[in-house]
Amino acid sequence: MPWRRASAARAPRRPTRHGRHGRQGRSSVVRPPLPPLDTRIDRFDLAVAGAAEFLRSAWSDLRDVRFEIADMPAAPDRDGIPRWKVLRDEKRIVVFRLPLERLSHLHRDDDLHRKMLVEGAVFRAAAEYLDRDPWDLGPERFL
Repeated sequence: MPWRRASAARAPRRPTRHGRHGRQGRSSVVRPPLPPLDTRIDRFDLAVAGAAEFLRSAWSDLRDVRFEIADMPAAPDRDGIPRWKVLRDEKRIVVFRLPLERLSHLHRDDDLHRKMLVEGAVFRAAAEYLDRDPWDLGPERFL
């Protein structure tokens, strides 16, 4: 006797909210109400990248310069632990995260002042690269 398929009218239908195994769909691991993961390192990277993009757009001498982030310098200078290093021959500026975060004293320890500290270090490093005063890098911002 040949096998015949049951017609759709006679076959029981599952509700659409169930999956093919009869269970309800599973939720995602991270639900939308939870805030996205945001770490201190991510905020540091964003502050450096934002300041670097502003400086590159304002100064054509900095368009080919790479702004890099490192945790710590290899060895301290005779003046102490550097916050950044300018390598003109390699067209690189390296900003050191840990000395900036841990050795700098803020009068108010919040996200805005930490961001301003990082951006100020990027501006001072770029000014050292260009042999200029940091206040000359963005004069239209401060008028």
